Amino acid sequence: MNQMAIESAVINDLAERWQQLLQRKGSIRIRNAADELGVSEAELLATRIGHSVVRLQGDFAQLMGDIKTLGPVMALTRNDVVVHEKTGAYDKVSVHGHMGLALGVIDLRLFFNRFVYGFAVEEGTEQGIRRSLQFFAGNGEAVHKIYAVEGTDIAAFQALVNRYWADDQRTGLSLQHEDIQPEPRWLATPTGIDKEQLHADWCGLKDVHHFQAMLQRHGIERIPAYQLVGEEFAQRLPVMAFEQVLITAAQRELSIMVFVGSQGVVQIHTGTVQTLKRTGPWFNVLDSDFNLHANTELIDQVWLVRKPTTDGVVTALEMFDAQGRQVAQVFGERKPGKPEQTAWVQLLADVQQSCELGA
Repeated sequence: MNQMAIESAVINDLAERWQQLLQRKGSIRIRNAADELGVSEAELLATRIGHSVVRLQGDFAQLMGDIKTLGPVMALTRNDVVVHEKTGAYDKVSVHGHMGLALGVIDLRLFFNRFVYGFAVEEGTEQGIRRSLQFFAGNGEAVHKIYAVEGTDIAAFQALVNRYWADDQRTGLSLQHEDIQPEPRWLATPTGIDKEQLHADWCGLKDVHHFQAMLQRHGIERIPAYQLVGEEFAQRLPVMAFEQVLITAAQRELSIMVFVGSQGVVQIHTGTVQTLKRTGPWFNVLDSDFNLHANTELIDQVWLVRKPTTDGVVTALEMFDAQGRQVAQVFGERKPGKPEQTAWVQLLADVQQSCELGA
């Protein structure tokens, strides 16, 4: 059997195993199915190329700029713990090398070097055909998905798919297997850290966007830095603080900013949250233009973090998984050049006190 025949047999076997899994667990999501089958989501999706999936090619940065022609869509960015869904139009998309910004209702920070594979997908649902554009990193993990919604221009959607239709529509993918970083990278404090200099540099911050570069200069990840810098700037809170902050923000009708990131995208909601609901391990925001789904059983640590800026201290609630990877952040809404809302600072203080009383 030649190599092409072997690859075809492997792909057919995967497609068959997926179909069998769907017959046993009809409601299983593709990400969970991929985990159960021991493959990536992109590999699983690629088994349907030529049927309900089209492989895309070309400049994905340019493609993101073309999304504005579709009108309203739903943007989805997720990691293993939190799913962030925002409905609106892609607007003010700009590209700066491998990075991009969308600054409208759909608010994104894009890292195009992680956009390796792209697909157009059609799925049958009880409501009819659901159309989406889905993008994956080199290891096959989803970085961003864009779904057609009521009001999406389907003719423009199909025209965009046709424009980026790849010449190669064979099933199967050759993944770019990346080196797996050891888990302690995010959790362990490296040797030789100058704690006093770290504190001094933290005190000297002028912009929240300089924070990550400061950590990199010290060769330290977030959680070890928070443990070293002291409670002036970082305090660990119970996991329940994340849910309580959202509940209290909804009660007080306070506008907040919710950040969720994948390997290649950070997606941001700015505004109030209103409809909150728990379903098993998932805590959900279910508003008309914004949905958030957080598996709180997978949130391992929550930190209240303060960063000095020229506009005053900016305070965030940051959530991490068991490997020490950041999965979400919540801020009070703040305009550049303005101090953060005193109502946000008070909300965090009230939640912190509530958590301490409930401990």
